[in-house]
Amino acid sequence: MRKTCATVAIAALLVPALVLGQKTSYDYDKTANFAAFKTYAHKEGTKVGQQLIDERIVAAIEAELAAKGLTKTDTKPDVFVVYHVAFDKQKDISTFSSGGGGYGAYGWGWGGGWGGGTSTTQVRDILVGTLVVDVADANKGQLAWRGIGVKEVNVQAKPEKRDKSISEAVKKIFKNYPPKTKSTT
Repeated sequence: MRKTCATVAIAALLVPALVLGQKTSYDYDKTANFAAFKTYAHKEGTKVGQQLIDERIVAAIEAELAAKGLTKTDTKPDVFVVYHVAFDKQKDISTFSSGGGGYGAYGWGWGGGWGGGTSTTQVRDILVGTLVVDVADANKGQLAWRGIGVKEVNVQAKPEKRDKSISEAVKKIFKNYPPKTKSTT
């Protein structure tokens, strides 16, 4: 129990340095009429839980939707936009070798031979953030498009860097919205 509380507390401290969007992917409903989507409204998703970060994410999403020609509305939107944020701890294992060009079982420099080199292995925990943005058809009540961005969280980022990183991440996520459909003519 104590270890779980400590992990949650550490993650909560690291959340302000959210940096997302290095790797992105998307998927969409091939029957959706994206040309008909002109207005949007936000729906509640899975927030970060820190007001400043959540406000940055919403502002970045709104900027991208405006750039795509969508207008925010409170009444009868064509689509609902929902975002979800999740964090995961992963291990980064790096091994560095130096020296050691000795003769080994497989020739010079190969196999555990007579060389005198050293190897150092470093294991560190990294925090990875995932941002999912869903665009749902309000009339049909079903998902039309989903964009996902995943990146290591920079725990040392300053507010200006967070702004830039979140904006760039959301821009990269929306790069393929609306999806380009192949013409059958």
